Amino acid sequence: MIAARDSHTKVMLNNGEVLLTAGYNSAGLLKSAEMVNSLTGIWTATGSFNVARYFHTATIQVSGKVLVVGGSGSAGILNSAELYDSSTRHWATTDNMLVVRYVHTATFLSNAKVLVAGGYVGTSLSSSELCT
Repeated sequence: MIAARDSHTKVMLNNGEVLLTAGYNSAGLLKSAEMVNSLTGIWTATGSFNVARYFHTATIQVSGKVLVVGGSGSAGILNSAELYDSSTRHWATTDNMLVVRYVHTATFLSNAKVLVAGGYVGTSLSSSELCT
């Protein structure tokens, strides 16, 4: 890996590369993302988030884009979302969630939406929402 990190997410892209996103290390919160080529084992940096975060989720979509939502950042628990385009290797902000949450789950559904459920905000959440 390029940067030591914990409390990050990882997701396998359609091309077999593995994307690691954000997290935390001894230097603090991370905005960075990196990929490893599963055939060569070579790591490359792949842009940065607009908002540093950890305890978030990353979900691959049929399009190959990766939706990253929620987590915790320097300003507290987040409802923000960012979308990674693996073809351009670019991050872009997208619609925020309705509820701030971290340590939640996110599942890609057959209707091409992502179900974000549960999480924590000082107490456990029983709510869920659909993201695109």
